[in-house]
Amino acid sequence: MGKTILTILGVILAVWLLFTVIGAIFSMLKMFFFIGLVAVAVVLAVTAVSKMSKSR
Repeated sequence: MGKTILTILGVILAVWLLFTVIGAIFSMLKMFFFIGLVAVAVVLAVTAVSKMSKSR
């Protein structure tokens, strides 16, 4: 009986850990995506300012 309860608790813990890790990975990827978007915006802004100053 005790072995069955511990097995069930182990499976529940493993599933919880799996969902926690998957959530952490998705959240990290979202953060990297937004950092990438900000970096692209900064590069485009610097390029635009640079081209405007050269044309004058």
